[in-house]
Amino acid sequence: MNVLIVGSGGREHAIACKVAESKRSNKIYAAPGNAGIAEVAECVDISAMDFPKLIEFAGDKQVDFVIVGADDPLVAGAIDEFEKAGFKAFGPNAAAAIIEGSKAFSKDLMKKYNIPTAGYEVFNSADKALEYLKDARYPIVLKADGLALGKGVLICENKDEAFNGVKTIMEDKKFGNAGNTLVIEEFMTGPEVSVLCFCDGETIKPMTSAMDHKRAKDGDKGLNTGGMGNISPSPFYTKKVEDFCMENIYKPTMAAMKSEGRPFKGVLFVGLMLTPDGVKVLEYNARFGDPEAQVVLPRMKSDILDIMEACVEGRLNEAELEFEDNAAVCVVLASDGYPLDYEKGKEVAVKEGFGKNGLYLYHAGTKLVDGKVVTAGGRVFGVTATGKDLKEAREKAYRATELVEFENKYMRTDIGKKALEA
Repeated sequence: MNVLIVGSGGREHAIACKVAESKRSNKIYAAPGNAGIAEVAECVDISAMDFPKLIEFAGDKQVDFVIVGADDPLVAGAIDEFEKAGFKAFGPNAAAAIIEGSKAFSKDLMKKYNIPTAGYEVFNSADKALEYLKDARYPIVLKADGLALGKGVLICENKDEAFNGVKTIMEDKKFGNAGNTLVIEEFMTGPEVSVLCFCDGETIKPMTSAMDHKRAKDGDKGLNTGGMGNISPSPFYTKKVEDFCMENIYKPTMAAMKSEGRPFKGVLFVGLMLTPDGVKVLEYNARFGDPEAQVVLPRMKSDILDIMEACVEGRLNEAELEFEDNAAVCVVLASDGYPLDYEKGKEVAVKEGFGKNGLYLYHAGTKLVDGKVVTAGGRVFGVTATGKDLKEAREKAYRATELVEFENKYMRTDIGKKALEA
């Protein structure tokens, strides 16, 4: 089948590589794609948010299946538009993608259906938020309600930080309209685990677990980012935890969305925290994580198009979802200064070694200029390695980071360290 992938990040590169492995894929297109995706797909310069142009292109190229990777187009209703135009499209419609598009919606959903999560309050006015924070317990967590590229969460140690946070999100509008509404949440502690699940509106099938490293600097210091590296599986996600999540989180979430008239089809990303009081949901995302996709998809044995089509057609219960019994580690190579200010346009040199022996190079913020690959974003590459266990995968991934050079290259040196010591 002819496939169109909508998006341009490391996640979409990982999806494109998996689609290219499928026995069912014929021609693969990506819009807008990036320099790495261009190695496995034909990239077209159409924005992920330009739905009329995307639909026209899909019609011209006789596309059979559309995969929307990124959160912005999903929340804005890309799937609705493709389906209206008669295309099979993988991902949640706008009514279901609100589970990521509004943190207030997802928190209220969990409260209503008794899905375990942190205590919280929702505010539409900065004054009321500040009033609440005067007597709150610290540390405390502030979350912009809408989409903020994974950066709209502030952990505040004291009242001054919290007051500044309200100003940043609600008054200075650092995250734009995403900060019109603010969720204030109790601070939880414990290991974080990400679980990506395939869903068809009724059935939910978890993939393997992963563990993100969100802070910019070693030792989980510095600012929150979209993710600086990932491991899969997480040693903290035991069979006991998985069984609890299936009965108390995954299935109830699917049932809740269905009874709200918003059945969820696509990939549901469940961010979990294993607290001393049990497993709780930190957040939901309505798509593959980035860089979670870069560790989960290389371990997947099943044909991705078979699984995705089963989700779209509501027959996921018949599909076999299988993963390798191995481990994967992804180390993100970023532009120094990310997630704040950084220089772009630096030329990239990549040595031989990727694409074999369980080594993968996923492009995130790159583009081709005059036939040369240059940096075009804060997160530039994800270097992924698979190994028989976490230790081997981690050693291979860090060795492989030496195969990639650009002027302002920056990475964390402790991805997977905590999990190895667990």
